[in-house]
Amino acid sequence: VQLVESGGGSVQAGGSLRLSCTASGYRHTDGCMGWFRRAPGKEREGVASIDHDGSPNYAENTKGRFTISQDNAKNTLYLQMDNLKPEDTAMYYCAIAPWGYCSSRKWAIDTNYNHWGQGTQVTVS
Repeated sequence: VQLVESGGGSVQAGGSLRLSCTASGYRHTDGCMGWFRRAPGKEREGVASIDHDGSPNYAENTKGRFTISQDNAKNTLYLQMDNLKPEDTAMYYCAIAPWGYCSSRKWAIDTNYNHWGQGTQVTVS
C-alpha cells in the first residue's frame, strides 16, 4: 500500500485548500481512511476519517470547516478545508486503518492506522 498526499501550501486565514491522497494497493472496502496532522512541538492529532461506507468523523476543532470525502473509482481521499485558521498550520498526513477502526471511539487513535503517507505541509498566516 502506498499513499501520496498533495494539495498543501500557504494560505491566508479564512482561505481554503483541498488536500488529496491517492492510494495504491488498497480498496476502500478494506478499511477506513483518515487525515491527521502534526504541528511543530505538538503531538499528531486526528482531523477526520471516513469509513468504507462513507461515514465521516471529525475532530471538534475542524467540524463545520473541513469536509472529508473519497472517490472510490480513483482511490483518492480528499480533505476540503475552508475558513482556515493559523492554528491549522501543520503537516497533514493521510492514513489507512483496518476495517472496524473508524468508529467514533477509535478513528482518532493514530496507532490504529497501519499505512501512512509522507505528508503535505499546510501553512496559514
